[in-house]
Amino acid sequence: MSFDEDIKKFEDLYKEHFVFLSLVSFQITKDREAAKDIVQDFFIYFWNKEQSTTINTSFRAYGSKAVKNLSLQYLEKIKRVDLEKNNLSIPEYEDPINFEKTDDRKIVKVLKLLDLLPESRRNIFISHVINDLSYSEIAETYNISINTVKTQMKRSYAFIREKANGNVLLLLLLVFNKN
Repeated sequence: MSFDEDIKKFEDLYKEHFVFLSLVSFQITKDREAAKDIVQDFFIYFWNKEQSTTINTSFRAYGSKAVKNLSLQYLEKIKRVDLEKNNLSIPEYEDPINFEKTDDRKIVKVLKLLDLLPESRRNIFISHVINDLSYSEIAETYNISINTVKTQMKRSYAFIREKANGNVLLLLLLVFNKN
């Protein structure tokens, strides 16, 4: 496989799985920026080790497990830093963290809704909601007018409200709440 084909394959994996893996990480870290950083770190690691990596499951399952582990490591690192700042010792025993399966189902439901959007509308929506691009930045990126971006965003939100119950929309808004 040529270098250009490798890059194309990698870009396709990134575009297809970034949002899902960011949601997986967010469910653990509860920090949107940290979640995106963790997923980007995972993809950098994967790019560097791809030739020596054997995936026995789907890339999505492999990435989910890796991102969950990286997210848990991130939380442990944050906890250690906080304890060191306070000159506290780490307790010998802690209760295990329970992550509910319902969170995974909500993530899957949100992703299915996003997949139902037309590709160009989905790309505009993801660019704004997940990648924090302004309407003008999106218009410039896709070579469209700002009014087209506004219209596509309105249609995306209307579609999500129509197809989803309030809980999924609430989850989507909470996960990607703009500050």
